[in-house]
Amino acid sequence: MVANGGCMGRIIAVTNQKGGVGKTTTAVNLCASLADQGYRTLLVDMDPQGNAATGAGIDPRALDTSMYQVLLGEATISECIRPTEIDRFAVAPARLEMSGAEIELVSAFSRELKLRQALQPVVDDYDYVFIDCPPSLGLLTVNALSAATEILVPVQCEYYALEGLGQLLHNVEMIREGLNPALVIAAIVMVMYDARTRLAAEVVSEVRKHFGDLVCRIVVPRTVRLSEAPSVGLPVTVHAPTSRGALAYRELAREIHEKPTPRNPYAGPTSANASQDPAGASNANARHSAELSEMAEGAPQ
Repeated sequence: MVANGGCMGRIIAVTNQKGGVGKTTTAVNLCASLADQGYRTLLVDMDPQGNAATGAGIDPRALDTSMYQVLLGEATISECIRPTEIDRFAVAPARLEMSGAEIELVSAFSRELKLRQALQPVVDDYDYVFIDCPPSLGLLTVNALSAATEILVPVQCEYYALEGLGQLLHNVEMIREGLNPALVIAAIVMVMYDARTRLAAEVVSEVRKHFGDLVCRIVVPRTVRLSEAPSVGLPVTVHAPTSRGALAYRELAREIHEKPTPRNPYAGPTSANASQDPAGASNANARHSAELSEMAEGAPQ
């Protein structure tokens, strides 16, 4: 099955410079859910912690090749990709050595585009490519944003939810201006929602008020099953398929799939997507960035 009417698949960077907001959990479970729904998915792990791979049941320590070798040009991404136990779901794993890539790439030509260049030979093989970004705004994240067509931002339903997001979206604007003009912020996903607290509902309401349809309808709850799934090396959709977290990620995957597909940086002028002008989306994203910057400035530091 080919997503989006036969056009090239979507490349979605899951990013938020704040740590512990559910980036990896969201990336792993969206990939697993979309694979279950018949779409070919690849999860590219750009975080040196390697949690995306372990969360999908792959031990990066047992592999000879990781995204570190791919970025340095010592291996192709095809040599790095590993299948998971879920049909149509593959992972390009990272290892701790990835943390040294930022230093080793400093003098490299087109260092910000290494991931985009690496993905080029395989991007047509997948309906969805998700990139799990590290909790920083360094060169690894810049590579992810330069390679992506869209950004998905998980936001924790807690008091410090907006901390750092203003800077993130400012950097997105710089990436768009200098490296990837087609990049758009496709969705904000509210995660770790605790229905027992009034604060969680207030955070969701505030974010929806400012960003409207950019915020996904589905809210991912905080659950024990979601927390324990990585420890057994399985997405929650496999570990506890009837749990609230699994149901939420399946519905979120459907919602993400139904969102319009932007033009992507891999497509030439004759592509089926080439007629889609990203200017409107870019202007809207710039407006959201300005709004979020104002909100973030008022957030507790």
